[in-house]
Amino acid sequence: MQTTVPKLYRSLLILLACVPLFNGCAGLDAGRDMISGLSDAIFGEDDSADPPALLTEYTMELQFDVLWKESVGDGADKQFLKLIPAVQADRIYAADRQGTLQARNSGNGDLIWESESELVFSAGPGLGRQTVVMGGTEGIVVAYEIGSGAQKWLTNVPSEVQAVPVVADGIVIIRTTDGKVIALREEDGTRLWLSEGSVPALSVRGAGAPAVSENNLIIGSANGKMQALQLKDGKNLWEATIAIPTGRSEIERLVDLDVDPIISRGSIYVSSFQGGTSSVSEVDGDVTWRNPEVSSYSGISADSRSLYISDINSEVSQLDQRSGAALWKQKELHNRQLTAAVVYDNYVVVGDFEGYVHWLSISDGRLLGRIQVSDSPIEAKPVIADGIVYIYAKDGTLAAIKAR
Repeated sequence: MQTTVPKLYRSLLILLACVPLFNGCAGLDAGRDMISGLSDAIFGEDDSADPPALLTEYTMELQFDVLWKESVGDGADKQFLKLIPAVQADRIYAADRQGTLQARNSGNGDLIWESESELVFSAGPGLGRQTVVMGGTEGIVVAYEIGSGAQKWLTNVPSEVQAVPVVADGIVIIRTTDGKVIALREEDGTRLWLSEGSVPALSVRGAGAPAVSENNLIIGSANGKMQALQLKDGKNLWEATIAIPTGRSEIERLVDLDVDPIISRGSIYVSSFQGGTSSVSEVDGDVTWRNPEVSSYSGISADSRSLYISDINSEVSQLDQRSGAALWKQKELHNRQLTAAVVYDNYVVVGDFEGYVHWLSISDGRLLGRIQVSDSPIEAKPVIADGIVYIYAKDGTLAAIKAR
């Protein structure tokens, strides 16, 4: 099945990974401004063919309290980055592209500590027991003391870090642009092991963070494959093809597994850029079902029975975990460049390209309410903790919202 990719955000997503124009994968950051013009040449300049849906008036069923709103430096600084806030205990951690990392009180937004550096961040923060870990565009990983913000260690990796670092059992897992998975010791940044993977000539920018299941890692790749690695030594337990490329051009054959996989009751749920959404056996990687109609690069979430997905056309679907069948689809936010759809309580929450946050009903997907927190796009997935929705906009606005 060929999926139409909305033109409005093609230029943000297409990453030319091995074109000789750039100096290898690590040199892509310098050429990122060229991608918009390049995509116009490939797809045409007319972005009006499938414009984003206009917001219409409807009966609001929810009211909202903005508990607090603060600024985290320059935010993503107009780049497509994996800078996603993280909440632990009563603190929220967030960083901007220009090397600022903050810890704030999650209840009232008060600044607890701030660390500033000359580094250029691309992904994070990842939280461990004692550390906050950030990845950088120039192939660096840096860890900070979680209590004070003091830099603990800094180490180099082969290329740009493109997924939020994952910390588990004293090990930091890093994914880089050139397809490598690297394990570092949380205590001092010493490398423990490295696993290499292939990267297609053309891929979607970004990578999903590995999912941790007991002592194993589950990792999706840009070539549509998934693998399970042992956390302690990187040993490959299995590898399986989840999304199969189709079509004649490299664009049509993009099947990146860029969302963070979800593991539940022995099943792994993952969505591909153009290869549908799948349920995979955690034991051996066998695909138990695939829904080819729903593809995503932004992310998925789950409750006890269903999956919630913002697809590549910014239409939100609820899928049955047992079969992959669609239970409902919300189309009124079509092409509004939605974030991952995050479920909590009886709601599904998404942010859009105009800084609006939308609440949908978990039962039928209808629009319940919306609030604008910034004039800047929201690309980071909403973070939910204790019934509070934390939103991080691209301009650095960090807000805490509660529905009532």
